[in-house]
Amino acid sequence: MSNAVSASKEALDYYRPWPWDRRPKIVWPNGARIAFWVAPNIEVYELNPPANAFRTPWPHPFPAVPGYSIRDYGNRVGHMRQMRVLDKYGVRGSISLSSALIDHHPEIIELCKERNWEFFSHGIYNTRYTYGLDEAQEKALIQDSIDSIRKATGEAPVGYLAPALSHSELTVDLWAEAGGTYTCDLFHDDQPTPVKVRSGKPFVSIPYSLELNDTIAYVVNKIEPRRYGQMIRDAFDRLYAEGAESGTVMCIPTHNYQVSTPHRLKAFEEALEYITGHSGVWVTTGREIADYYLKHCYAAAQASIEAVNNATHRSAR
Repeated sequence: MSNAVSASKEALDYYRPWPWDRRPKIVWPNGARIAFWVAPNIEVYELNPPANAFRTPWPHPFPAVPGYSIRDYGNRVGHMRQMRVLDKYGVRGSISLSSALIDHHPEIIELCKERNWEFFSHGIYNTRYTYGLDEAQEKALIQDSIDSIRKATGEAPVGYLAPALSHSELTVDLWAEAGGTYTCDLFHDDQPTPVKVRSGKPFVSIPYSLELNDTIAYVVNKIEPRRYGQMIRDAFDRLYAEGAESGTVMCIPTHNYQVSTPHRLKAFEEALEYITGHSGVWVTTGREIADYYLKHCYAAAQASIEAVNNATHRSAR
């Protein structure tokens, strides 16, 4: 089965309509209003990667020195800056990991292991995309990343974010079948939601914010650091307030060559100080959110979704 472009479709098949005000209440551990996690994307880029017909990794001709070297800066310098800030505020990172980093920068892996950070898969290289792969090829890519992370850390990853967000129609299914329990590749909600996969196993989407992703904020939207820090605080205030009624999730996805540059780090640090200074905040990881939701919330959520959609179907007759 090919992962090439399929026939026209109106919507994704992974989830169904589920109005916010008709959902069962989520109660996080210790009555927390909000589950807060930080997802540092620690990636490896190739100077001259294999060609992909659907996407070009660099805007410059070979050698793409500006794009390559600033990303190298992140792993050489930026990572330690970000790690020190996260340590200061008691935040364990959930690493969105290019598994090639295990060979290129094993020292980063060891530092993260010492801190009990989570590792979830972000493919092998962030310059090798899912686009154009057939099912067997994408399955092999996924399994390679799982095997590499398990060997390096002693634990298989359970979360997935497709390399460079290059997911196919089969990515979520293949990840679930490989043993995964959650995806970050759906951006449709502020709470975890059940995801329909072809194996039928319990599987969940964990909110991962594109709006607060530092690369999108700084590179795409051209936002200044002070404004980015305020965006983080504004997002927290809203989700924290709504979490008084039913638990919400907030994620800050970062890149060590973006948020950790000298003129930007202060805004990120001040936002972390603000968030962790509140009571009722569960400072956690993607895996812990997924595990808790699957154990305590998933069954009620599935029943609610069925009831809502059955009622909608009956009223439409």
